[in-house]
Amino acid sequence: MLKPKAVVLFSGGLDSCVCLAEVIRTHDVALLHLNYGQRTEARELRAFNEIADYYNVTERLVVDISWLHEIGGSSLTDKSLEVETGIPEEDSVPGTYVPFRNGNILAIAASWAEVIGATSLVVGAVEEDSSGYPDCTVEFYKKFSAAISEGTRPSTKLNIDTPVIAMDKAAIVRRGLELEAPMHLSWSCYVGQEEACGKCESCTLRLRGFSIAGVADQISYAK
Repeated sequence: MLKPKAVVLFSGGLDSCVCLAEVIRTHDVALLHLNYGQRTEARELRAFNEIADYYNVTERLVVDISWLHEIGGSSLTDKSLEVETGIPEEDSVPGTYVPFRNGNILAIAASWAEVIGATSLVVGAVEEDSSGYPDCTVEFYKKFSAAISEGTRPSTKLNIDTPVIAMDKAAIVRRGLELEAPMHLSWSCYVGQEEACGKCESCTLRLRGFSIAGVADQISYAK
């Protein structure tokens, strides 16, 4: 019996790694990665390919939308802006937010999915324990799913699945352990290329998650 196909939006980070481990049990997967001029573009691409190799996924698409770097407005794409450390204040949108990045990648994913016959877009967005990005909410994905339905062929049936959106980082780590996800190959740092900085908001959330889960993070951090 053929498995349904899913396009996994795959950054190479912790959340998308666990999502891939979750969905690959029930679906044939195609992996979509975005290069958009971010500080750690090369390191994220390495994580993407290493995890794809780990799962023997051959159907991969790497899309370059470096015009997000040209647009700017984010400390991830504009090196003149400082990357914030620690966890942002509640109800604030941090400077690492890349304006409508997830909307862009979802649109690309929907185009690819319609061509290859996928029935799901899988996104590792987290609302419960996240940085407060407006494009990481349940409501955003609900409305974007409706837009995809309106803007594709009547025969196209494409859902947006967000397996970890209501989980905190500790729960994501625990689920990754249960699934034997290769979290040691994932990369979350917004700054470091060889070693994770351990200070940016993404590193802070990741380290807190591993600590609460009671296990050591196996990636290398700067001293």
